[in-house]
Amino acid sequence: MTDTSPAVDTDTADPEVLRERAVASLVVARDRTTLLTSCVEDPDLTAQHSPLMSPLVWDLAHIGNQEEQWLLRAVAGHEAIRPEIDGLYDAFEHPRAERPKLPLLSPAEARTYAADVRGRALDVLEKAAFHGTRLTEAGFAFGMIAQHEQQHDETMLITHQLRRGPQALTAPDPEPVPLFTGPSEVLVPGGPFTMGTSDEPWALDNERPAHRREVAPFRIDTTPVTNGAYQAFIEDGGYDDPRWWTADGWAHVRRSSLTAPLFWRRDGRQWLRRRFGVTEAIPPDEPVLHVCWYEADAYARWAGRRLPTEAEWEKAARYDPAGDRSMRYPWGDADPGPEHANLGQRHLRPAPAGSYPAGESPLGVRQLIGDVWEWTASDFLPYPGFRAFPYKEYSEVFFGSDYKVLRGGSFAVDAVACRGTFRNWDHPIRRQIFSGFRTARSEDV
Repeated sequence: MTDTSPAVDTDTADPEVLRERAVASLVVARDRTTLLTSCVEDPDLTAQHSPLMSPLVWDLAHIGNQEEQWLLRAVAGHEAIRPEIDGLYDAFEHPRAERPKLPLLSPAEARTYAADVRGRALDVLEKAAFHGTRLTEAGFAFGMIAQHEQQHDETMLITHQLRRGPQALTAPDPEPVPLFTGPSEVLVPGGPFTMGTSDEPWALDNERPAHRREVAPFRIDTTPVTNGAYQAFIEDGGYDDPRWWTADGWAHVRRSSLTAPLFWRRDGRQWLRRRFGVTEAIPPDEPVLHVCWYEADAYARWAGRRLPTEAEWEKAARYDPAGDRSMRYPWGDADPGPEHANLGQRHLRPAPAGSYPAGESPLGVRQLIGDVWEWTASDFLPYPGFRAFPYKEYSEVFFGSDYKVLRGGSFAVDAVACRGTFRNWDHPIRRQIFSGFRTARSEDV
């Protein structure tokens, strides 16, 4: 599903437009949550399918608990419904590997609790005045909660991919497109541009504030790196040659016995992958998926290129040279539609490289939004003038060299939680996420 509700780009927007947008975003998120937690039986909801992930039932109750804490307590000033469960669903109090041992709500209890909270939250939203505090200005708290739920919907989809057993989720494939025969790379001009945002009402703290960045001219891949291109790296002995890896990356490859992206296996001369319970031949023209930062970096070195920095990625995605301005999205300021990008779990796979010409940037770069999260070369760091809001645990505690930035969103993330300024981050070893990449090279001047 894609959030097609009206765009909000000023702090003085019509309250009814804000209310409509907030309701639509919350409903779309809950419909997705319901599907992800109703397509399997209760034992699959309470099981931990990987130590990297929570049981699905934890995510469900956590979604409700966060909504209660922010919309019912912080915004509306209501008394806690079930204060005794706050600690159980505090993501910082209990690591994921420990959560199955906690006295969690049962699936039925979690559904009832989340539904109760949602009913009360919609009552609060119906009477909300979108001004007065930073939390309520332009409906920020409601947008934050919609984004939070959609982020957990992506997390739950990752859990479904890790789950062993028969297929539980289905979706139509992306529209087939002719083999992309356009230029392999695009020149991004050097010079300053505006990075980040100060006026996107629902932007999160790490996207703020807008500031000027100077970027030297560079060339970037027109599309994400494909399975076929990545397979050439494998066949050339890429996983066996330390020349292409950082010291930490090579140590990780040896320690973890990596030989291909996660979920890939060789069957004779053919490569296969497991995708949501189905084993299939790997489509060569689809963007490569489930690679860690070390793998992306090694491929780029092997190809005689490098990963783009975060600033380079954002300039390629947002800069309009004709107007010398930064846009909300590669195609302009309008909210994403199905013609622009593969978002919202509408399809449960990336679209072929070169898809969505309507989503192309002014410079000619494609698929910068949706399909796969794209690793960048950059550590996750605050922007100049950063201020944590509304709590430091969303971004601030993660800043540093332990995390690498990913940009652009994947097929699994909804439009409400994906824009040209949106920043994701993870450890460089992570592969269960819907991650791919594109490469870049500096332009000789």
